[in-house]
Amino acid sequence: MKRVFIAATAALAVASMMTAASAADLGHRRMPAKAPAYVEQTYNWTGFYAGINGGYGFGNSEWSAATGTSSLDTSGGLVGGTVGYNHQMGRFVVGLEGDIDASWLKGTTTGAPCTTSCETRNSWLGTARGRVGYAFNRVLPYATGGAAFGDIKATPAGFAGVRDTNVGWTAGAGVEVALGGRWSAKAEYLYADLGDTNCPAGSCAVATNVDFTTNIVRGGVNYHF
Repeated sequence: MKRVFIAATAALAVASMMTAASAADLGHRRMPAKAPAYVEQTYNWTGFYAGINGGYGFGNSEWSAATGTSSLDTSGGLVGGTVGYNHQMGRFVVGLEGDIDASWLKGTTTGAPCTTSCETRNSWLGTARGRVGYAFNRVLPYATGGAAFGDIKATPAGFAGVRDTNVGWTAGAGVEVALGGRWSAKAEYLYADLGDTNCPAGSCAVATNVDFTTNIVRGGVNYHF
């Protein structure tokens, strides 16, 4: 009888331990899995890129001679290509950018020193600039400045006029936004000053100095390599 009691007690103890272990195991399995925290990937602006740009320009050209001075407004569209390189350091982004555009900027005046009418025209415009920006992940506002180059064609009615390629300066600001994949889009403003050109008396009736400045508002799309 004593042996039966001891065996029953041992069996009851083993059964109790198994039941407790099974309950603990079931309780562990029922705990919901914790979802991993979402971490937004930081965009890196470093690298080469190329793209297209287009926009509108509006500015001023002044004709100055011994017989008088006259100012005219110029305006027209621009479209062309862009290449550049960025290097990101923390949130700061520095880079170099160049572009070349076909231009339809032009304007006319009828005041002195023009005997009838005078036209100033720009048929191409390019820039070579540095850029400094501060990245808000996929949004990059920036300031930019450097050299501007293009042609100035000054033509008085009835005369041959003159056409020169000038080098001046440009400065402005913009914002670029990284899109899906390797693409980005930008909007920017530039002020460009191509300096002036001299038209001799044989080409412009009287010796005349002609300058050219313009404001450019444009957009662009770039592909980052």
